[in-house]
Amino acid sequence: METNINFSHIPVFYKEAIEALDIKPDGIYVDCTGGGGGHSSMIAEKLTTGHLYTIDRDPDAIKVLKARFDGNDKVTIVNSRFSRLKEILTENGVEKVDGILADLGVSSYQLDTAERGFSFHSDAPLDMRMSKEGLSAKDVVNTYSAGELSKILSFYGEEKFARAIANNIVKYRETKEIETTLELAEIIKESYPPSVRRKSGHPAKKSFQAIRIEVNSELLELKNTLDDMFEAINVGGRVVIITFHSLEDRIVKVKFNDFCSGCTCPPEFPVCVCGKTPKGKLPFKVKEPTEKEIEENSRSRSAKLRAVERVEE
Repeated sequence: METNINFSHIPVFYKEAIEALDIKPDGIYVDCTGGGGGHSSMIAEKLTTGHLYTIDRDPDAIKVLKARFDGNDKVTIVNSRFSRLKEILTENGVEKVDGILADLGVSSYQLDTAERGFSFHSDAPLDMRMSKEGLSAKDVVNTYSAGELSKILSFYGEEKFARAIANNIVKYRETKEIETTLELAEIIKESYPPSVRRKSGHPAKKSFQAIRIEVNSELLELKNTLDDMFEAINVGGRVVIITFHSLEDRIVKVKFNDFCSGCTCPPEFPVCVCGKTPKGKLPFKVKEPTEKEIEENSRSRSAKLRAVERVEE
């Protein structure tokens, strides 16, 4: 099978993520974000009688993955959101797995392919849909109210000028629908005070990130799936997550700590009556990219790697 899609993506924590999974040659593993197959290839290489399920919602990624693993009977490729993890495992007759990996970063292919509409550097139709289906960035900027837009830009993008940007988007679309990435980027830029606009970094960066998160329901997708991930692993198995946004990392950190929490009785109780014991443990606290990795891949700067191991059913 051949494909001319150049799904180039430098996996962040390339080796560290694989080490964190602590792969058993006969184990069953899931890569929830297959992308270009970087992490999946390293997992598959370590398997003898084991099996890997590689999931991605992006149809372009699926084409690349099918070409990359053509003829490899140790790998099953699934075109889906990873929030369907429980259903995917059931459909494949799998009860439990030994490790799950999710790299939550947007791929270099998605960012660098102009027509996907993720980037503010090139003019293209506003899209940002990882699955190429459903709600698009164009829908968001042209139909959401000023209040809704401001909330998204402020919360997901931590954008200081969210209200001004939202108001200007609504004002602009009164005369013309916002259709392209550069149209939106220019509206955002003009919403910044001139003194701030001249500082380093493009003014549209945070807003584009926020709109992308909204379009793809990224935080909801993560939040709704972490319990399923943990429930799906065997004792001794691990869930490994790579995040690129403070809100993502917070969700993962809190949930992993919950898995490792035991007794929930009030401190004034002399003895435990709830009977709860920790189901998980943290193999390490958190890993962050080295200066060398940041130099080689600037998009790794905000990345964090966390893992949790299941210690009892």
